Amino acid sequence: MDYVESDVGTNGPDAVVPDVTAQESGDPSGEDDSLVADPVEAAQAEVARLHDQLLRTAADFDNFRKRSRRELADAERKAREDLLRDLLPVFDNLERAQAHSDSATDVRSLADGVAMVLRQFYDILGRLGIERISALGKAFDPTFEEAIQQVETAEYEPGTVAAEVQAGYRMGERLIRPAMVVVAKKPSNGG
Repeated sequence: MDYVESDVGTNGPDAVVPDVTAQESGDPSGEDDSLVADPVEAAQAEVARLHDQLLRTAADFDNFRKRSRRELADAERKAREDLLRDLLPVFDNLERAQAHSDSATDVRSLADGVAMVLRQFYDILGRLGIERISALGKAFDPTFEEAIQQVETAEYEPGTVAAEVQAGYRMGERLIRPAMVVVAKKPSNGG
């Protein structure tokens, strides 16, 4: 910018003020070349801005990860609490059956009580979508069953489950615990 001396002004007769006519006649953009930012400085400013944005994004992601872990832990805890709340009545009834067994004279009534508690337990498993794997007399299925022994028998076809040692359970098609079974095989005497 060009400066001219002015006889008038608030700063006295010798004050220097910008020459507006030089701007109007000289530079069509109205900018002085000294005001244009250095490309290196502009790039450094952009790097700083992107670095700050990256740090904020990383912090946001870290907060999201922590919040997700906390929510997952809370959901697991709530699921355990809900399951325990469902199972506590079964345990209460088992304790009652045990207390009654000490003084019971009628074995049949005790057996009926235990059968009712077992039905109550199966009902809870059913509400949770858990079902017992029915294996006895069916073809051996290694997807849901674990063969622990083979037995020669004419009572069952070879390859079918002749006995169930431990029940298996699944939730839908997802296996929770395989059934431990004894698989029939053809008798060696040909019978």
